[in-house]
Amino acid sequence: MPFLKRPPTSPPLSTLLDIKSQKCGLRHTVFSASGNEYTGEWQNNKKHGKGNQVWKKSGAIYNGEWKFGKRDGYGTYSILLPESKKYVKKYCGEWTDGKKHGYGTYFYKNSSVYEGEWSEDQRSGWGRIYYANGDIYEGKWLKDKNHGEGIFIFSNGNRYEGSWREGKKDGHGKFYYCDKGQLYEGLWVDGVPKCGTLSDVGRDGAPMPAKYQIPKVHLIDTQLVLREAESAYLGRF
Repeated sequence: MPFLKRPPTSPPLSTLLDIKSQKCGLRHTVFSASGNEYTGEWQNNKKHGKGNQVWKKSGAIYNGEWKFGKRDGYGTYSILLPESKKYVKKYCGEWTDGKKHGYGTYFYKNSSVYEGEWSEDQRSGWGRIYYANGDIYEGKWLKDKNHGEGIFIFSNGNRYEGSWREGKKDGHGKFYYCDKGQLYEGLWVDGVPKCGTLSDVGRDGAPMPAKYQIPKVHLIDTQLVLREAESAYLGRF
């Protein structure tokens, strides 16, 4: 009995179209239905690898690495200024799952600049920010706020070194009044100094020294007095 070969069967047209539409590897510019355009690498019909995305509505541009359709890796995000029609960088650094995550630099509209660690689009970890008015903060962050140990240097030279909590001085710290030649060292609660010592430090060379010197107080055990005062205050809360 002769063996009859069956003619090859073709997959449905919808399957063929789906196979043809699968984008893999390097492609030329692809436009989405919303008008956004992407030029770069693909994998399984998703942006994957290095590529450049332009958003039609805002004119913003992202140039960098992608992973399965999301910004992931190192990349730069820039926006278009409507007045001058020029591009300015907003963020340059690491991304994960479409969010700023890792180490990166962010440029604010008011000319402030933050460089440091990010977690899910928020400043978290170690970071340094240069404010537009000349102030500088360097230290720990949590959910976009100063949190942990850090140093804040004011534009007039004064500085605070110590503990922070949710954006406010909280815990033990030192505040150097360099303009007056004084030092406060003690306990802070919710941004307010509550218990500590104030002493003259470099008063003679200060630009605006305090009018009167702080008198010397002789105590047998200064630290014991401070500890008891702190305990008495904290015990109320």
